[in-house]
Amino acid sequence: MRYPDAIQNALDELGRLPGIGPKGAQRITYWLLAREDQDVARLTDSITQLKETISFCQTCWDFAPSGEVCRICADLRRDSSMLCVVEEPRDVMAIERTGEFSGRYHVLHGAISPMDGIGPDQLRIRELLTRLTDDDISEVILATNPTVEGETTAVFLAKSIKPLGIKVTRLASGLPVGGDLEFADELTLGKALEARREL
Repeated sequence: MRYPDAIQNALDELGRLPGIGPKGAQRITYWLLAREDQDVARLTDSITQLKETISFCQTCWDFAPSGEVCRICADLRRDSSMLCVVEEPRDVMAIERTGEFSGRYHVLHGAISPMDGIGPDQLRIRELLTRLTDDDISEVILATNPTVEGETTAVFLAKSIKPLGIKVTRLASGLPVGGDLEFADELTLGKALEARREL
């Protein structure tokens, strides 16, 4: 059975969203069709406003109101000597939720992945290196994901940054709180041993 074109178009577009499969797209489409016109208008208006008013901070490349720096770069209370490098804007929010970091950020917008055709030139690495030579930064914390791509990116960045005389650190990785050793894979357990600290 073929859906009417308008429904099929909605299913196709919704199915392109991350985490939304065919069944999810169908549920959302049916939900939209059952809603009042003003509910759907609010949703479409919010998406349009999102695209029209949000872009990237020209300092750190996190999301910011168009033409402005983000709230973190604008906050003079932040420690400008510490820079945390992350892969994606969502990683900034994850670190901010910990309440443990008071420095600034730099968002790469991905990780080096030769298999996917993503090299250093496709990321915001050039902007990072320019920032490191222009600003008074004493430590760069590499907070890329603990994946093959994240590790590759961290190694590349460390080799690029160390000649500048800036301290480079990497987030410790290892066992989750509440986890059992017997269920940890070898790589995670190895990283936990490497990142051990004195008590």
